[in-house]
Amino acid sequence: MLLHTHSWGEGDRLALLVHGMMADHRTWRRVGPALADLGYRVIAVDLRGHGASGRGAYTPALYAGDLVESLPTGAELALGHSLGGLALSLAVERLKPRRAVFSDPAWHLPGPAEGMGPDALVRFKAAPREQIRAMNPRWEEADVDIERETLAAWDETAALGLAALPGPDLMPAAAVVPSLVQLADPSFLIDAERAALLEARGFVVRAVPGAGHTIHRDDFDGFMASLEGWV
Repeated sequence: MLLHTHSWGEGDRLALLVHGMMADHRTWRRVGPALADLGYRVIAVDLRGHGASGRGAYTPALYAGDLVESLPTGAELALGHSLGGLALSLAVERLKPRRAVFSDPAWHLPGPAEGMGPDALVRFKAAPREQIRAMNPRWEEADVDIERETLAAWDETAALGLAALPGPDLMPAAAVVPSLVQLADPSFLIDAERAALLEARGFVVRAVPGAGHTIHRDDFDGFMASLEGWV
């Protein structure tokens, strides 16, 4: 599926941004311009079922295939958050970026017992503004507004595709390109044991102290600082 994209900047270097579940390219409203200021041409996608992209079946392989179909190869940087990190990890060998950043990637999927099963995500589509604000006290008001807009544009059946995934751990066997794993603190997706395993597999792992799952909205300055040496 050819995905809807949004761009910032006209630099000589190329950066690719892939959002997480329930979001779309608007989640990068500060990251895209910041990378453009560093000399990048930035392309952000809307994954299938999100934003202005088409609908269809929802599997990690399909998300990854869409990235390969929609984005240029050989970018200087590719960055994926949460579900976008999972999709990017499955596409990175074909996209061939020089560097990859996986921001709190969905390589471990919490279940219903942890309050994060597919049904809970579907219900969250109707979350009122007050709930979103209470869950994300560090977000700027613009990000709360964007969350409501992206939830409205999201096909909630995409969450149900998570139920069919093969097991709870989807971590890559090795870093295909130089790769940074950026973690929330604490991360409910990548615990200390998984982080150590990723380091043993060749990934650089950095946590952003005190940041929640959507690091770039919870602590934008910490997010950018943790990218030192990668952008």
